[in-house]
Amino acid sequence: MNVITTTNLPGVELVARGKVRDVYAVGSELLIVATDRISAFDCILPQGIPGKGRVLTAMSLFWFDLLRNVVPNHLISANVDEYPAHLHQFRDQLEGRSMFVKRCRMEPVECVARGYVSGSGWKDYKRTGAICGIPLPTGLLESDRLPEPIFTPASKAQSGHDENISFAEAVAVIGLETASMLRDLTLKIYARAAEHAESRGIILADTKFEFGWHEGELLLGDEVLTPDSSRYWPRDTYRPGGQQPSFDKQFVRDYLETLTWGKQPPAPDLPAEVITRTAEKYHEAYRRISGLEL
Repeated sequence: MNVITTTNLPGVELVARGKVRDVYAVGSELLIVATDRISAFDCILPQGIPGKGRVLTAMSLFWFDLLRNVVPNHLISANVDEYPAHLHQFRDQLEGRSMFVKRCRMEPVECVARGYVSGSGWKDYKRTGAICGIPLPTGLLESDRLPEPIFTPASKAQSGHDENISFAEAVAVIGLETASMLRDLTLKIYARAAEHAESRGIILADTKFEFGWHEGELLLGDEVLTPDSSRYWPRDTYRPGGQQPSFDKQFVRDYLETLTWGKQPPAPDLPAEVITRTAEKYHEAYRRISGLEL
C-alpha cells in the first residue's frame, strides 16, 4: 500500500500542514487531505502508518452521514471527480483521503465529551475530584463510566497542547450563548455516536469535536469520531480499574514508552511490527464501527 506522509500539489495554496492533515485553499473553500503521518507526545514520527489517512477520511465520512439529521457539517464532496478540475491531476494523492469542504470560521474552543474517566480526565479527577471543574462522585476507578456524559472544553495553547478548561473559562472566550450551544450539541452528538458504537460492541469513552460558522450556520467540521480524535474501547475486554485496550496509536505510545527517548524531536524510528499492528488497529476500528471493509 502506498504510504503518503506529505502531499505536494503545485499551484494550489497550502494553508496549513498539521500533525496529520494538509490543508489547501481552493477558491473560497478548502481541500483537506489526511496523510499517513502519525504523531505521539506531540512529535511527528518518521514513518507513516499505511492506510491511516484513508481510514480517518472514511470514518469521518461515515459519521458525517450517520449524524446528518443531528447536525449539519462542512463537507461538500469527497469524490475527486466532483472537485474543481485543476485538482484532478492530483488524484493519486487525493483519492480516498481527501475532503472538499466549506471554509468555516472555527470556534477557538475544542468541544470534548466524556462518558468515562480516562486520559487527562483521570489525571484531573485524581488531583481534584473533578474534571474541568465538574465535581464527580468519590471513589471512581480509572476507566469507570461516569454517571452521565460531561462536556469538558479545551483550548489550544501556543505549545500545541490541548489544555482542559472549565465551562466558565469557555464562556469567557466565546460567550455564554455560544458556549451553551456547543455544549448541548456536543453532548447530543456524543449520545448518538455512543449509542451506535455500543451496537457495534465498541465503547466510545470520549471524543473531541470542532465547530465553525459558514454563512450564519453552525457546522460540524474537521475530522469526526476517528481513532485520532476519540477513545474507542472493545466492549468485550472492558474492565474498570486501569487503562483499556484501544483502537488507536496505542502500540506506538507503548513502544515509545520503552525507550529512553526524551519525547522531543526528532522522534525515533518505529519497528515494522509496531507500524503493522497500528495499521491493523485503525482498519479494525473502521470495520467494526461502520460494518464495511475499506
